[in-house]
Amino acid sequence: MTEKKNRKLVLEDGSEFLGYGFGADCEHVCEIVFNTSMVGYQEIVSDPSYTDQIVVMTYPLIGNYGIADDDFETKTPTIGGLAVREYNDLPSNFRYTKTLSEIMEENRIPGIFGIDTRKLTRSIRDLGSRKAILTWADTPTEQALEVLRQTDLAHDAVSRVSCRKRWYSRTSNPKYNVVAVDCGIKLNIIRSLNARGCNVTVVPWNTTAEAVMAMRPDGVFLSNGPGDPEDVTPVIQLIRQLRGRVPIFGICLGHQLICLAYGAKTYKLKFGHRGGNHPVKNLQTGKIEITSQNHSYAVEEASLAGTGLSVTHVNLLDATVEGVKCGADRIFSVQYHPESAPGPQDSAYLFDQFIENMKEAKQHA
Repeated sequence: MTEKKNRKLVLEDGSEFLGYGFGADCEHVCEIVFNTSMVGYQEIVSDPSYTDQIVVMTYPLIGNYGIADDDFETKTPTIGGLAVREYNDLPSNFRYTKTLSEIMEENRIPGIFGIDTRKLTRSIRDLGSRKAILTWADTPTEQALEVLRQTDLAHDAVSRVSCRKRWYSRTSNPKYNVVAVDCGIKLNIIRSLNARGCNVTVVPWNTTAEAVMAMRPDGVFLSNGPGDPEDVTPVIQLIRQLRGRVPIFGICLGHQLICLAYGAKTYKLKFGHRGGNHPVKNLQTGKIEITSQNHSYAVEEASLAGTGLSVTHVNLLDATVEGVKCGADRIFSVQYHPESAPGPQDSAYLFDQFIENMKEAKQHA
């Protein structure tokens, strides 16, 4: 490429990466993280859990199959930015309706390509996730660092990505009614519940226990979402008021909130887990599942003692807690994404487990 480099990524340690811009022509300050997925950039860009984060893709070619209308995880993407090695703006895919850059431009998401993503990923791995600014190439480095110093990362991401009022996703011949608490829910979770005979009512993150129970749910689902789980106190209180009254299933942030509600603790990982290739051991079956993950925080295993929750799944890369359950309350959760699209799909059985819990609860009602 003969064009002059026009975008710059500056990290708070002073390191900078010069490249070319795509997507929106704007400046963003975000936390920088990396994702090791080889496919699924549309699902990543449209996953609300990436709110306020610049994502570095370790796979070198991004954009080559465009954007398909049916593959969004949310209608309004809120990712902070995207950093890639090579960007392709001429997709080859009969399903594509827009380019990745067009979708990013529509939603004020800046991107940068032509940088050394291997070097950047190693930096995040070694030094941890930290603040970064995606700006213009002619921005003085000291000015960019001053903006970073003066900018605090937000703690209200869940309230910004959650729905404002409840909405419905119904299916033919429904067997169960599920209330899904939206902390930044991915649409494929709702599709997965619909496919198993569940009518789903999606409610805002701050919905009260009384309002949830008034909908007469057979089960309650707690969604994924962005940010620090300790900031989401309304959902923690909701879980405490609902546990034991109705089967509950949580994914990702929902998993962390369940653990906090039972008295456990969470902590921030050095660089998080993001990608579709994390091995997790199911302690109940002994099987290894290849999982898709996207989170910065984890549950402190020692803090689960005496809470009533038992560990069901463990990450084989770093031994972090990947799943818990309380049989007496018919509540369970996992840190990873069993609904992951485009995959892997080793863990789809967890939705069937939720169905079984609701079936048993109805039989004993």
